[in-house]
Amino acid sequence: MSTATASKIAELQAKLNKKLGPEFISQRPGPGGGPKLTYAEGWKVINLANEVFGFNGWSSSIINMNTDYIDFNEDSKRYNVGVSAVVRVTLRDGVFHEDVGYGMLENSKSKGAALDKCKKEAVTDGIKRALRTFGNLLGNCLYDKQYTSEIVKMKVPVVNVI
Repeated sequence: MSTATASKIAELQAKLNKKLGPEFISQRPGPGGGPKLTYAEGWKVINLANEVFGFNGWSSSIINMNTDYIDFNEDSKRYNVGVSAVVRVTLRDGVFHEDVGYGMLENSKSKGAALDKCKKEAVTDGIKRALRTFGNLLGNCLYDKQYTSEIVKMKVPVVNVI
């Protein structure tokens, strides 16, 4: 490995070792009204990946997608749908990580709309989960409970738009 290549890798690793700031972090109620869940929205993680790797420095592909269930409730005439997807994120140099994502929707009037939403959600979740394996900056820090308990208390910096 050349010195220049080693330097580029070290620079990239230093970026990926940084943790997400409060402007990248969101919260929502947990299942069944449980404790709040801390997460990063898909579009924010994708924007970060574009900043870190370059818009043409990474790609994602769907390795597998399964419709886990489509249940129709005769009484309510509504659909409950769940979809899983295995997604691969590949960097320009060929390094890749894969992970599984999941999407679900309950009480949908439309089977097609439910499948559409669930597939997109599963793919976005898979991309986020695969990207996090590259480092803290792309979401791995959100698995550190001590970090998340502190970061959610911080004020989000105001960004001036020109």
